[in-house]
Amino acid sequence: MTLAPATSHSSRRRHDREIIALAVPAFGALVAEPLFVMVDSAIVGHLGTPQLAGLGVAAALLTTAVSIFVFLAYATTAAVARRVGAGDLASAIRQGMDGIWLALLLGVAVIAVTLPSASWLVEIFGASDTAAPYATTYLRISSLGIPAMLIVMAATGVLRGLQDTRTPLYVAIGGFAANGALNAGLVYGAGLGIAGSAWGTVIAQLGMAAAYLIVVVRGARRHGASLRPDATGIRASAQAGVPLLVRTLSLRAVLMIATAVAARLGDTDIAAHQIILSLWSLMAFALDAIAIAGQAIIGRYLGANDTQGAREACRRMVQWGIASGVVLGALIVLARPLFIPLFTSDGAVQDTLIPALLVVALSQPIAGVVFILDGVLMGAGDGRYLAWAMLITLTVFAPVALLVPTIGGGLTALWWAMTLMMTVRMVTLWLRTRSGKWIVTGATR
Repeated sequence: MTLAPATSHSSRRRHDREIIALAVPAFGALVAEPLFVMVDSAIVGHLGTPQLAGLGVAAALLTTAVSIFVFLAYATTAAVARRVGAGDLASAIRQGMDGIWLALLLGVAVIAVTLPSASWLVEIFGASDTAAPYATTYLRISSLGIPAMLIVMAATGVLRGLQDTRTPLYVAIGGFAANGALNAGLVYGAGLGIAGSAWGTVIAQLGMAAAYLIVVVRGARRHGASLRPDATGIRASAQAGVPLLVRTLSLRAVLMIATAVAARLGDTDIAAHQIILSLWSLMAFALDAIAIAGQAIIGRYLGANDTQGAREACRRMVQWGIASGVVLGALIVLARPLFIPLFTSDGAVQDTLIPALLVVALSQPIAGVVFILDGVLMGAGDGRYLAWAMLITLTVFAPVALLVPTIGGGLTALWWAMTLMMTVRMVTLWLRTRSGKWIVTGATR
């Protein structure tokens, strides 16, 4: 009995070291991703307003097209980590290659849809007559880089599963630097305008994909894993990804409904809403980094048949999530006089923003638990439950959010609805983790 506290303390320290080692580089890589669009916007913005507007429309379409396939990273991380825990590195890398081949196939399919329908997609998205030609040009060229983007996503999952989040950070930094240099050179040096920005991004993405493939291929050769496409393995990767695709689409639906409701509230509310969404996304990077560590760590413990280690890691990461949420919430409250003027000088927008922002601050500990448990269940390969839980959440959220314009309360009421959404997610995920049904050990689920 006297050894229990020491053992518990030692276990916490071990988990803390693992979480920090994986989460910190993962956070850096996550932050680097949106910088691609920021660099493009900064460079293209000097060409003119129509070009920048066109970039905005095309970038939104590309982000949507790519983000729905985020399961390529999540499902691959869990599957590879399990095999790492089981001590079968050859099988782990083989599983990762199946995910990469699936990414390539999906990328080719997206190109086949996007190229002929680019102008139609731009029109449906509401681009103005002056911005539409630029949006169409950027979308058509950039779509050629989608296979590389998806390969990067899948390969990132492979390395995370192998407990390596440093390499993705280095590749992301290199890609960001190359993207900036190529954009500047092609847009202004070569005089290609917005087309140069698109080609610069495509080349940078291809370079990142090549860097990942070099790392994975070296690992495959080192451990004797086959690099050839395997129909059975690719099919299994796709089947594992379907529930996570449903989860992602449901989450996207929540965000789209919230934005649509904010737009109905008026220009002031939608402007304030977009500012909050930007901050919300930034805070999500910090929480998602811990969740990514959770995916890799939980998958490895379950693959090694270490149920106690998985439970202890889950408990410790939830504590990290709550603490991170409290810190982020406090930062929002304390720093709001500093960052709000950076986003807007409009007094009406600021007055609308502040009370809704306080609601967001209060909800951050809830968000911390949600992100962590989401990552834990992904690491366990419990995708089917995550899909159903997110569908339940969407079913609860949608009618409440759609009633906001009728019942009043404005943007603050909408973000209380978003807090309800996060609370429902927390309850559904907590019930699952408490039940222990997610704990399925072995190299495969």
